[in-house]
Parts: sequence; C-alpha cells; structure tokens
Amino acid sequence: MHDDLELSHELLRNARTIAVVGISSDPTRPSYDVARYLIAAGYNVYLVNPTEHEVLGKPVYARLQDVREHIDIVDVFRRPEFIPDVVAAAIEAGAGAVWTQLELINEEAAATAKAAGLAV
Repeated sequence: MHDDLELSHELLRNARTIAVVGISSDPTRPSYDVARYLIAAGYNVYLVNPTEHEVLGKPVYARLQDVREHIDIVDVFRRPEFIPDVVAAAIEAGAGAVWTQLELINEEAAATAKAAGLAV
C-alpha cells in the first residue's frame, strides 16, 4: 500500500495534464467533484465522455484520442468492464499513467498498461 500511495503522490506532483474519462455533468457524481478539484488545483484538465458536451465550463471530448496534448494521467471513472478499452485508448494516445478510482479494478487492463510502459 505504501508503494501505491508514494506512486500516487509522485504522479500528481509531476503531472500537468490530466484527462478525466467518464466525466459526468451531475454534480453528485465523483467524477464531477474530482474534475472540479483538479481544475481548481491548477492542472490542465481534459474531460472525456461521448454523451456530454460541456462540463464545468469546459468542452468534453468524445474520445481520449481526440485530446491533442500529451496526457500525463488518465483518471478513469468507468466500470471495470470498460477499463480495458480506456487503457487501450490511453496507450494509443501516448499517456503516461492510468489511474482508476477505488474499487474499480481490472487486473488484465492494469497488466496491459504496465506492459506498455504506463504507470498504474
């Protein structure tokens, strides 16, 4: 656990650009709160969800691959069965890390991301 916490701190310390995949315009959803916090903390935040158009005053991208800037962290707010697709998109986009929320675990996707050189 200590190693995961240390990695989390290092990722956040070094990141400038974070993509929030699965953003919701519903202010009661965790993705909304996290995105709002990251924006307020000064990160360059890209929001991704094909069913949203604008959240928190920012445009929402349909796909991770549509973001034209290097993404340091892909912050995932999708159910475990969708995480492999998000990891594949993160690899294709050249992201540096994939971060899933607590209890959203897909070991196969984590192994794929690590094999491609992404921090998980």
